[in-house]
Amino acid sequence: MQHFTIIQALCRAAIADASPAARKQIERLRDAIAKDGDPKQAAAITSILTAAERTRELSPSRIERSRAPIAGEALTRSTPVPVDRETAAALADIIFPADIQPTAPLFNPTVSEAVGTIIEEWAHFDALAEIDIRPSKTCLIYGAPGTGKTRLALWIAQELDLPVVLVKLDGLVSSFLGTTARNIGNLFAFANRYRCILLLDEFDAIAKVRDDPQEVGEIKRVVNALLQNLDVRRDVGFTIGITNHPKLLDPAVWRRFEVQLEIPKPDFEMRKAIAAHFAPPVQAPDAHLRLISWFTEGATGAEIESLVRSYKKATAIREGDRRGLLDTLRQFATLNAARVQSERRALLFDDTSNLFRAMRDDPDLGFSMTDIGEIAGRDKSTVSRQIGRAARVDEGEVQHG
Repeated sequence: MQHFTIIQALCRAAIADASPAARKQIERLRDAIAKDGDPKQAAAITSILTAAERTRELSPSRIERSRAPIAGEALTRSTPVPVDRETAAALADIIFPADIQPTAPLFNPTVSEAVGTIIEEWAHFDALAEIDIRPSKTCLIYGAPGTGKTRLALWIAQELDLPVVLVKLDGLVSSFLGTTARNIGNLFAFANRYRCILLLDEFDAIAKVRDDPQEVGEIKRVVNALLQNLDVRRDVGFTIGITNHPKLLDPAVWRRFEVQLEIPKPDFEMRKAIAAHFAPPVQAPDAHLRLISWFTEGATGAEIESLVRSYKKATAIREGDRRGLLDTLRQFATLNAARVQSERRALLFDDTSNLFRAMRDDPDLGFSMTDIGEIAGRDKSTVSRQIGRAARVDEGEVQHG
């Protein structure tokens, strides 16, 4: 039959939300084609009818959607995970809500409110369904390493009470290239079958290998397989992508995600809050928390946590030694030189007079002479004399110049 592909497209469009009368007409068309002696085209129409019937059977009612907004089977700890056929390695890790830390990650108010919006949409799934709107089902989280992207994704899953199918695309793509596209298809088929959040970590791995001139043909097939599966996944479950390198992702990838959430490095107040969060059971004085926050300018949450661990160790070992904090900061700066802002590091190892003056003059710190003395293990008058000496040295240099 001429223009049969157009007829197929019309049948698919009509059957998507077909009344019994419309379905009956499509069945009549199938029977007429078969009677005309074209069984292949009649079978194609039958396939469209069969697929529509299966979709109708699997579609939950409005009440069921309100109770379980993501369709599919329940994942259990005994559910077998898909594996790579060549290596038998698992293609994903399953993380259940009970295994996820329930404490909300620490972010600035803007990020926290945005995340809260995602959770709130799913909490009011039925209300949105009443006006034919669905919650956001795809989210790309990006930012520097250590800013808490993966932890945030897991916390969202914990809030929605959904298990996570965690996939590290870097490891997936670097396996046997001939089977990578098949692995991607198997993974998405698995995620689409169960109620879960599909978490695609290290998403930029696709972009990195896509530009490899040695593997152009195969990588294009892999990227196409991933994008096609993402398109299908949009209407099935909730998908989160994570990347440290957003600039490596092309527009074709960005368009797959409804929500595009940047996680910035924490500002002064957030750094102080992060330090306070990780300090217990040590009772860190407020001045110590402020100095840690000041010292970690430009750092990520993970780096602040690492410094606080060092602080807690030093506190336990040097109990009663009030100079412990500055010594800990210097030790941390030595062992983590590339992670510490150069100006802060230089001040730590400079003459203490210059360090004290910087601490006094910084508006975020707001330190008094007493605060500086407590941290440095010196009395207020000694701190004042040292700051005055630094000022006189500077004045002398200016006059000499």
